[in-house]
Formats: sequence, structure tokens, C-alpha cells
Amino acid sequence: MFVPVADMPAPRTAAVVERLRVAEIFHSIQGEADAVGWRTVFVRLVGCPLRCAWCDTPYAFHGGSWWSSEEILAEVQRHDVRHVCVTGGEPLAQKRCLNLLKRLCELDYKVSLETSGALDLSGVDVRVRKVMDLKAPDSGECARNRWSNIDHLLPHDQIKIVIASRADYDWACAAVAAHALDERCMVVFSPAWQQMPPQELAEWIMAAKLPVRFQLQLHKVLWQEAPGR
Repeated sequence: MFVPVADMPAPRTAAVVERLRVAEIFHSIQGEADAVGWRTVFVRLVGCPLRCAWCDTPYAFHGGSWWSSEEILAEVQRHDVRHVCVTGGEPLAQKRCLNLLKRLCELDYKVSLETSGALDLSGVDVRVRKVMDLKAPDSGECARNRWSNIDHLLPHDQIKIVIASRADYDWACAAVAAHALDERCMVVFSPAWQQMPPQELAEWIMAAKLPVRFQLQLHKVLWQEAPGR
């Protein structure tokens, strides 16, 4: 019997499983930014287009394994935390990261995103606390700074500048002044681990009476043998 096309049942399609490549998911103490000290689940995604000289997580450049969004959310839930940090590598190098951030927010987690600042931030859910790097010269990636991202920062966001030398410090001071960064959100100066003496950077900040926050990475003080955590 002939059946008109309009009356034929629609073909069944398999549900689309959204997956991300994950380097690791772990439970630790947040060592940076305004959530420092809180128990946090870190979702570290694979991939980064930058190669900063002082990078402490090069193992996240490649490899990892594929996780569905549901698997990631289930693993986060298992640790019974309020704070979740999506990091990398550069998490925004995977486009599906935006959806993961949104879903975490919808589940009422306090979500932060650690990003290099080299990729567009305009699509990040406004509920996410963005911790955006500006790369100083000694990073080797200063030319990759996407200055237009400053326009997408909100008062609850943070700008982090890793300082490895006096030249980096002078560059950072000039950037804060030129773009009035402290009027937009919190600005954090952080000494490059084992390269910039923390006390020296703290004294420079105090002497200049800078409107920035000094940050010593707490997780590296606690677990020096595992600097990425």
C-alpha cells in the first residue's frame, strides 16, 4: 500500500552525546583568586594554543580521555562541593566548554573559569566567575593577549598577571593604569613559581601602593610535589 511521505513516521535519531576531552577531574583546595581556600572540584580540560614559559600543566596540552557532560557532572557531584573550577590547558579551546559551564551554573554550583585571555570570552555564562590571565612579556605569549576581552569582564571576575621579573612587573603596572583594570574587577599579581621571589613582589606592590591583590598560590605551598594541583 502506498503511504504518502507526509504520513510516514519521522525516522528515529540517536541522542547526541556531548563530550569533552578531559585531562583530569580532582578534589582539592582552591589556591588562587577570590575562592582561595575553598574545597573545590577542578575539571581540567585538554588543549591549549599557548606555550607560556612558566606553564605548570603541560601534561594538559595533549592526551586525556573523552567524557560525556553527564559523566563530568556525576563526578563533580560525587565530591559534595559548592565550588567548581573549569581549567586547563585553555578550557575555551574546546567549544563545548561553554555548555558545560552553563550546566554547572544551572545546578547552582559556584563556578569559576581559568582562562588565558587569548580566546573570546563573550559567550561565557555571566554567572561564571572568569579568572582571566594577561600574559606579561616573560611568559613568551604577550602578543596573544586579547585586549577586547576586558570589555566582557564583570565586577565578580578577576584579572591575573603572573610576574617573573621586574620587567614583567613594570609591564603589569602600565597595563593596569592604561586600561583602568582595577576599576573593572579585581586585579591579582602572582609571582611565577620559583622564578620571582614572592617577598620582593609583595614589597614592590606595597611601595607603589598599587590597587592590586598579591597572590601566593596556596596549592603550591601545600603540595609542592604536585604544582598543578
